[in-house]
Amino acid sequence: MNNLSQFVKGRRKALGLTQEDLSFKAGVGLRFVRELEQGKRSLRMDKVNQILTLFGHELGPVQTVRNEES
Repeated sequence: MNNLSQFVKGRRKALGLTQEDLSFKAGVGLRFVRELEQGKRSLRMDKVNQILTLFGHELGPVQTVRNEES
């Protein structure tokens, strides 16, 4: 699981929502919520933002540390 999937799953559970509840409230499909929480690597950013908006967040650039040897 990645940070995004952990965040969404954690927030959903903290709010007492099922995956079905979250998909309905965000206006996305249940399959999308399941794939997001399972850490699928390719997802539509607009749909991810629909979910994150419910939690008061949105996607944005995050600085990464690069290994100079790679």
